[in-house]
Amino acid sequence: MLTWRSARMAFLAYLSATVGGRTTAFRVGTSAARGASRSRSLANAAAMSYLSPTAGTSVWGTSAARFQGSVGAATTTSSTSLHSTVEATTNDAIAAIEHPDFDIVETDHITEFGASAILYRHKKSGAELLSLSTDDDNKCFGITFRTPPQDSTGVPHILEHSVLCGSRKYTTKDPFVQLLQGSLQTFLNAFTYPDRTCYVVASQNTKDFYNLINVYADAVFHPRAISDPMVHAQEGWHLELENVEDPLTYKGVVYNEMKGVYSSPDSLLQREAQQSIFPDNAYGV
Repeated sequence: MLTWRSARMAFLAYLSATVGGRTTAFRVGTSAARGASRSRSLANAAAMSYLSPTAGTSVWGTSAARFQGSVGAATTTSSTSLHSTVEATTNDAIAAIEHPDFDIVETDHITEFGASAILYRHKKSGAELLSLSTDDDNKCFGITFRTPPQDSTGVPHILEHSVLCGSRKYTTKDPFVQLLQGSLQTFLNAFTYPDRTCYVVASQNTKDFYNLINVYADAVFHPRAISDPMVHAQEGWHLELENVEDPLTYKGVVYNEMKGVYSSPDSLLQREAQQSIFPDNAYGV
């Protein structure tokens, strides 16, 4: 059985290969000598990383059970960040897992979540990776880009959709739909916020989890939309003609989605309130 330490080592190697843009071979070993209090099932492995500020990109993951609270808090992992106000007990403390491609910055135990946290920095890319381990069968991974808009034309939202319309390795037109139908995912989606765009996957099956990461990582770093302008037209907006005698009409996935948003009184009220509170930053656009 894989130990918690072995699982984390494997995940760090996998992430290093994905972010670094190269192939890394690694082997996961086991040791019966490790104590039961320090062992975790592979289902508890998760990770979160943030690339350097100049890159404007984040790669992160956490327990799916805490996902909704984490993504809403942007880069905040708990009310005390990595400095818990309550000292962890000896049983809660877990030794940091070393990997040749990462430097260990800090370790901590987040008492509020019962999570063991290790902050890494990727040597090649400058990424800061926060690895969290909890007693949860779900494994969650996400990639987040900083996408502060210049105006309200919806470019980040269109790009969010366009990214998931095929990639260099997965050339299918709509891998997102195929994953929804054919994978063992427990969560699969993407979100556009006023200042960031998040691509998130989760699964309880280890093999499926790594496959989801593979598809999403290739999608965000090598999207088909770069070389195919029709992707942007399909997801953003384009003109359609049903019949020769009919007038041209606007169509598009995001266009139709936002028509629904702007017809909702709740959404309009929230937008007006947000723009009033934050008139001078991305939340007020």
